[in-house]
Amino acid sequence: MSLVALTNFITVSNAKGRVQQRLHNANVGQKIFYALDDGTSQTYLYLGFIYQGATKNRTGDNMESTLVLANNQIAMDIARRAVDNRWQVRVDTCIMDPETFDVQRTIAIENWIAATMAYDFETIEITLSSSIDAVGANSPNRVLTQSMVGALPTTGQIQNR
Repeated sequence: MSLVALTNFITVSNAKGRVQQRLHNANVGQKIFYALDDGTSQTYLYLGFIYQGATKNRTGDNMESTLVLANNQIAMDIARRAVDNRWQVRVDTCIMDPETFDVQRTIAIENWIAATMAYDFETIEITLSSSIDAVGANSPNRVLTQSMVGALPTTGQIQNR
């Protein structure tokens, strides 16, 4: 039987894109260096959390995921500020080398907005929502032109062969 080590790297940014926190949930008390898309390597600090991936919400109009943290003063402060300011949360899920804890491969990158939070005596649960809500969303319109994609059909049917 083989061991697959998964790690979530979370980058929390404010509305202006300024990074507030870089956290991972892999190796207790250790810093992990993770190379980003632009080729730079950033330091991620440990925070114990569970990331529950994307699901549709009850009404089917939005995607959500959840971060579950232990209820302590540090986690509560981060969670409260993230939700109050609707901070952006990028989650990179990676396969790690089980011996060295180096990143072998990134398997998913997801971008979210910290939407709501709930807590009890033991846990804090932050609901992450997709940044474009299907109901009342203002997403940029895109028009395909012949100069962009080549010859367009004269009918409404587009087929990919």
